[in-house]
Amino acid sequence: MLSFSGYEWTTSTGPIFHAGSRNFFDSANVWVDKSGALHLRISGSPEKWSAAEVKLSRSLGYGTYRFRVEDTSHLEPSAVLTLITWDGVGTERNRRELDVELSRWGFADNTNVHYVVQPYYVPVNFVRFREPPGVFTHSFRWEPGQVTFSTMTGSGDAAGDRLINQHVFTSGVPSPAGQTVRLSLYVFVRGRVPLKHETEVIIDKFEYLP
Repeated sequence: MLSFSGYEWTTSTGPIFHAGSRNFFDSANVWVDKSGALHLRISGSPEKWSAAEVKLSRSLGYGTYRFRVEDTSHLEPSAVLTLITWDGVGTERNRRELDVELSRWGFADNTNVHYVVQPYYVPVNFVRFREPPGVFTHSFRWEPGQVTFSTMTGSGDAAGDRLINQHVFTSGVPSPAGQTVRLSLYVFVRGRVPLKHETEVIIDKFEYLP
């Protein structure tokens, strides 16, 4: 267990499948620094990577979920940072999942941010765009039958912060049923450009507004 942004989180351990890739999660790859920021790390080597994940200890339901993330432009194409709600009880095709994915999914020239209402293979459930270097606040406002994803520069509510992208989904939006927030940094092992180096991301703050 660890405390981050006023909430209690558990760390994932052992082999876990994410996006079709088998990853080994190690709690040593997760920590909170003196300023209260959460660090997630991929460690090891190409022969055996270990990843990082934390899971919120309780379900929050409808509302606004905000994640302030330090610059991720250093991430290699096959590194994946996901900021999601996820139901561990459902089937793989019905995890009641809402995703902000920060990754190029193994392609050097791919877009690096995806908004997803799972399942991703339904065209109206998926939006992609390219984010420049910098600090950004990613959020989604989850309501009955609708979810609005947004990406803002900086903290998202300071003077001068700008809206980078926004999209409203009205198809396939799940209802609350035990989903919890999961913050994960892992390796997409089927990427065309394999991961070569250890890496780390910093999430400054998580905020939930009913």
